[in-house]
Amino acid sequence: MYDVFMSSCDGFPRTKITDIITTTKSGIDLAPSHLDLVGADPYLYRMENRAGVLKAALDDVRTRYDYIFIDTPPSMGQLVINGLYAADHVIVTLDSGSFALDGVATLSTIFSDMKSDLKKDVRPDLAIISRWGEGSKPDAARKKTVQGTDLISRIRSLLFKKPEPTPEEKRAAEEQKTEHERLQAMLTEAKRLFPAVLTVPFSPIVYDAQKHGLPISHFAPESSAGAAYKAIADEVMKWN
Repeated sequence: MYDVFMSSCDGFPRTKITDIITTTKSGIDLAPSHLDLVGADPYLYRMENRAGVLKAALDDVRTRYDYIFIDTPPSMGQLVINGLYAADHVIVTLDSGSFALDGVATLSTIFSDMKSDLKKDVRPDLAIISRWGEGSKPDAARKKTVQGTDLISRIRSLLFKKPEPTPEEKRAAEEQKTEHERLQAMLTEAKRLFPAVLTVPFSPIVYDAQKHGLPISHFAPESSAGAAYKAIADEVMKWN
């Protein structure tokens, strides 16, 4: 993508997006990026039509695909503006951290500037909150542990009087309650800011899928994260 962006600058060789597209193991075509892409941002600021570079590049493949997803970098700059300008729909991704919603105000400013300067009315269609909830065990192991614990607890409750919780258990319960309240407050605020909000539960399987270079739909579709991303895909497919 660095070569594609730099093709619009004088003195650089011409590279079309069709020259760089590669088919991945999952069958999804990918226009790969590289850390060098960061270096394209300063050049874009010098161009008069800098916001439309990506949109023009995608014209060569727009009719080839049912869906084209543009993954923009997390930092604000011309690459993000190019992605927003080329897109028909906008998905905002957040994590479940305490400061995840702080960047929404910055995004709103960019949307407003694009409307006034570029006559492009950009509005988010969906927010996805990833790593939702707590946990560190793989889905299958967590389910097995919970089931085992429930069975043991039921047997103990029949035979023995429930012991008083230890100070550590009380502290853990209080922390869990506080975290639950924080997450619910975040979800409420996100639903106020976005027309639709979907969550993806925390799952180490996502990282395993990344290591194998496969989307979760191909690596572990039956996992909790796989099911969540299936729901997101179903939502996106309603847009066409």
